Amino acid sequence: MDDEKSYTDLMAQMLADHLDCPVHAFARPLEALKVLSSLNPGVVVTDYYMPQLNGLEFISQAAPWVPDAAFVMITGHNLGSEEEAMARLTVLKGVLEKPFGWRKLAAEILRVWPNHLAPPGYKAGAPSL
Repeated sequence: MDDEKSYTDLMAQMLADHLDCPVHAFARPLEALKVLSSLNPGVVVTDYYMPQLNGLEFISQAAPWVPDAAFVMITGHNLGSEEEAMARLTVLKGVLEKPFGWRKLAAEILRVWPNHLAPPGYKAGAPSL
């Protein structure tokens, strides 16, 4: 999830084209919170800077609704002042700094995929990482 809709849509489309798992994209955290539990995600990707809630607030509110999910936060800013808060969020398994491409995001999603869930594979014909 990222508040920049065009960026969110592009990343979601690239992931959906190459990973063998459902991909859902949201530009508003409160919208995502309303439906997240019904999606049963393995990994939730969120931006740090968003309207309504920042990424840490979103993760704190979302985690109880999707207890099996791992979270990855993306940011284009230095989050040094948030290190302690990030360390307390045990469901936060990775942080990616912008800019990055879909391959790096896909690799991070696969890296943090919960062990008890079958990880997605790459679709036939998808370029390998």
